[in-house]
Amino acid sequence: MDLLQNALRQQLPELQQSGVQLHFMGELHLLPQVLQEQMVACEAATAGNMQLVLNIAVSYSGQADITAALQALARQVVAGQLTPQQITSELLAQSLSSASVTAAVGPPDLLIRTSGEQRLSNFMLWELAYTELCFLDVMWPDFGKQQFQLALHQYSQRQRRYGQRKA
Repeated sequence: MDLLQNALRQQLPELQQSGVQLHFMGELHLLPQVLQEQMVACEAATAGNMQLVLNIAVSYSGQADITAALQALARQVVAGQLTPQQITSELLAQSLSSASVTAAVGPPDLLIRTSGEQRLSNFMLWELAYTELCFLDVMWPDFGKQQFQLALHQYSQRQRRYGQRKA
């Protein structure tokens, strides 16, 4: 975790200057306390930045995130703070570690998966429900402007229906 701590310390001034807002998601409570505190400080320091939102997933698993959110809601039910009928998809989404990110920018519109793999690999399973998927047969280090433009072109050709049938 020293690598992440050093990167945050070194990059924060540039992120600030560039107007980047940082968000972290994952099982952050499993990380060393000093790193957790640094992450909270970085989020607070960049909270007012509006040029770009950078979401960093650390110690993250989509399945674990959903499970942890459901366990937290179940504890509220057991404590009498919530009834099962009050649990909605919106409340579950607000309980995920990505809630601050989706509150800031909404759920992803497009997921670009490189390397030719055609799977989600346990990434943002709940949040990707209505996301358009683009699979490219190029490794990440080789992903560049041309591949990004291809993905955006594919995306622009799609009709977003958000679960509705074709009109």
